[in-house]
Amino acid sequence: MGSVALVVRLVLADLRRHKAQAAMLLLAVTVATATLALGLSLRGVSDALYEQTRAATVGPDVVALSGVTGAEATEALASLAESPEVVAHHGPYRIVYADLTARGSLSSPVVVHGFAAERGAIDQPLVTSGAWVRAGGTVLERGFATALGVGVGDRVIIAGRAYPVVGIAVTAATSIYPWAAQIGPYGGASDYSGLAWMTRADARALAASRDLPVSLALDLKLRDPAATESFREAHRGLPGRINFHSWQFKARQDAVILRNSQPILVAGSWLLGFLAVAGVAALAAGRAVEQTRRAGLLKAVGAGPGLIGAVLLTEYLALALAGDALGLVIARLAAPVIASPTASRIGDAGGPEAGTVVAATVLAVAVAVLSSLRPTVRALRTATVTALAGTAHRPRHRPWLTALSSWLPTSLLLGLRLTARRPGRAVLQACSTATTVVMIVALVTLHAQPDRGYGLDGSSALPNLRGVHDRRLMLAVTVLLITLAIVNTITFTWTTAMEARANMAIARTLGATPGQIAAGLSTAQILPSLPGAVAGVPVGIGLLSLFAAGNSTGPPASWLTGAALATVLATAALTALPARLAARRPVARVLSAESAT
Repeated sequence: MGSVALVVRLVLADLRRHKAQAAMLLLAVTVATATLALGLSLRGVSDALYEQTRAATVGPDVVALSGVTGAEATEALASLAESPEVVAHHGPYRIVYADLTARGSLSSPVVVHGFAAERGAIDQPLVTSGAWVRAGGTVLERGFATALGVGVGDRVIIAGRAYPVVGIAVTAATSIYPWAAQIGPYGGASDYSGLAWMTRADARALAASRDLPVSLALDLKLRDPAATESFREAHRGLPGRINFHSWQFKARQDAVILRNSQPILVAGSWLLGFLAVAGVAALAAGRAVEQTRRAGLLKAVGAGPGLIGAVLLTEYLALALAGDALGLVIARLAAPVIASPTASRIGDAGGPEAGTVVAATVLAVAVAVLSSLRPTVRALRTATVTALAGTAHRPRHRPWLTALSSWLPTSLLLGLRLTARRPGRAVLQACSTATTVVMIVALVTLHAQPDRGYGLDGSSALPNLRGVHDRRLMLAVTVLLITLAIVNTITFTWTTAMEARANMAIARTLGATPGQIAAGLSTAQILPSLPGAVAGVPVGIGLLSLFAAGNSTGPPASWLTGAALATVLATAALTALPARLAARRPVARVLSAESAT
């Protein structure tokens, strides 16, 4: 049998014997790599969706906006259309600033573009539902219509007059909802606004009926689409307070809604990766005796260190790479939804870029190697006779610890001894708890931030989509992290119980009850969780201060205290069942098995 075939058969056999451990490693790597790939892909996906929308709607390279109307502004815009760098234009057209009310109570600022019924050479909004503008009707931008919850056939009130919605469309000539205004009335600052289209006559009549603010816009297609900056600099001195918005600016503005999303996902992926390493390392440590004996058997039949190392590491690497592939697929499917929360763009997001794939794969391999390297090296260094004999590890004798612990209650005594004999695992448990608390602190801090709604005068009737999006992402990452923390806590408890089953059986022969044994196993997890929970609060606050805005609001102290306390109580509850099951193992059977070994 060839070496490769032997390694494959041994790995497959080991996977069949340890399905739960394999599933845990696969789950941990999948969620970590999917989160990292999503975080690294967001900006690229946002740009791709803008480019596809721009191509489908013949989007302009530059939009020139005049904050005022009149002959001077019209002449200034007309001179831009005659520039030798311009190969096509659309407009000038009116932009009317008004208020819109839908479904009786939802009110929002809106900018109304006066367009012709026939499409121009550029800036051709793509109708995704219904029809294009006609007299007496309006077409709503899709992101705006989605936020309002209206569709074709509904009626909206603009500046006090009712209009039927005849169509829903998308465009690349403005930024995504809620930044359709581009500039405010008279060229000033703009509020969160939606976009609607009307015929030129209807837009003119709307502005005249209520004496509404009006500005002018001109869409331009340049001979060189990349030369938008030089075009803007060449025409900076035009009268009429002309503003230039390039297609590059709109692509960057689209990504503003994702400003917090990428840090949330990337930082979350590293926290998830750490929990994955901690959990799988505990599993690998629990199987250390078995792996050492397996290495001894392979040495006894003539296997070299290279073959033994390949057998022990390939299982973890294969599962990690499978989780990596699954995580990349999940990221590919979820990216369009996360990168375009306003429905203002169309298109299909491409797969993760090469750099993203490499970063996710490095994370997956790091999880596998860091989790399994120490047990593998230990198995390789153990002599064949020692590995086959399965000699028990003699704990270090510490007289001061014995004297101190002798005065403690039985459950606390057992828990303290278990913790002291496995300091590395105690550190992992403390770090796992601290990581969970850090993410919970981030979640409650984000929920404590005030958001200005997208409705009229900042009303929350139309919620702040960026805030909602960030909270949902943070909640999703926190749920994934808590899920891994739960699995880790159960794994730590069960692994500790299996490794200490002989000691616990001896303790029972000396008078300890199953309840005291179970409480001792739980205490062994709670003791390191306490400092971890306490440390997680200031660490979480410190990390958030690096990314938070200067005017950010901190959560109440009661929320932070409750998060730390709830984490410790959850740890106690999660350890109860595995500890009780392990404590009820028959003493005679445990001691007989140890004697036979």
